[in-house]
Amino acid sequence: MNRIKRLAASVLCVLLAAPGAAPAAELLELEAKIPLVDVAGRIDHLAFDAGRGRLFVAELGNDSVGVVDVAARKVIHRIGGLKNPQGVGYVPALDLLLVANASDGSVRFFRGPDYAAAGRIDLGDDADNIRVDALTNRVYVGYGGGALALIDPAIARKIADVPLPAHPESFQLDHKRNLIYVNLPDARAIAVADPESKQVTRWPMHVGSANFAMALSEDAEQVIAVFRRPARLGVFAMVDGAQVAAPESCGDADDVFHDAKRRRVYVSCGEGFVDVFDDDGYRRIAHIRTVAGARTALFVPEIDRLLLAVRANGREPAGIWVFRPNDSQGH
Repeated sequence: MNRIKRLAASVLCVLLAAPGAAPAAELLELEAKIPLVDVAGRIDHLAFDAGRGRLFVAELGNDSVGVVDVAARKVIHRIGGLKNPQGVGYVPALDLLLVANASDGSVRFFRGPDYAAAGRIDLGDDADNIRVDALTNRVYVGYGGGALALIDPAIARKIADVPLPAHPESFQLDHKRNLIYVNLPDARAIAVADPESKQVTRWPMHVGSANFAMALSEDAEQVIAVFRRPARLGVFAMVDGAQVAAPESCGDADDVFHDAKRRRVYVSCGEGFVDVFDDDGYRRIAHIRTVAGARTALFVPEIDRLLLAVRANGREPAGIWVFRPNDSQGH
């Protein structure tokens, strides 16, 4: 009887995210599982080469970056000898992969298609998230006790720093205003940085703490951050940081993405769920079970897929789970 009750509860959890919500499979369907062979430990951030259809996976626990052919559903290359790789970024115009390493603070460069070593910058401490500015082909890397390094990847050189009051986690570029929004969990704030003047303002966070994940809703001019304590999605106006919404979210979130086509938000959580919200009122419309520890992901509009990094555990091998969104509205 207990087994039947557990099965019923599991099915209900998947099918009903919230009152009035559509079945989760109608919103985000698991299409494939791509094995990451011989990968153990934590997996961190992801990046994508749209031209070749390749996903770069920061295999932090393995000191490696996996290169996955998403269409072929297999790993085709692995870059080893790294030092706790966290952030990865790909610059299409230069066919260049950048990898930020936590242990030695280095940013290492690899040139496609065979990913030969192509340079290195030593930032000094805890090189973390990477963002590629596709308009300028410049790259920002968060690192240390509080800074964003501005890098010219064509010459493998740091050309400027944007000082911050605490270590940056996820950050996003706002080209319309020429600003950068930065999660500062240690300062319990979101910073708004002007990369030209180096001026930084802070929005104190009253929603919660441990804000690691961030995305932008550019059409609505909103900053979306996810907090771990308590587990909430925080939505703020870009113009002044005014709070727009703060619904409950899954726990231990590490990534969030805005799907502009469907007007949805996807949140990946180490608690073992992916949450889906609409962006009109930010109602949770799906709560999809995954695997504990699977908290990093990447939404790729070019292939219209959400790619979830699943770390190995006793029941599930390490892999990339490929989710296909569809156009059901869940109302």
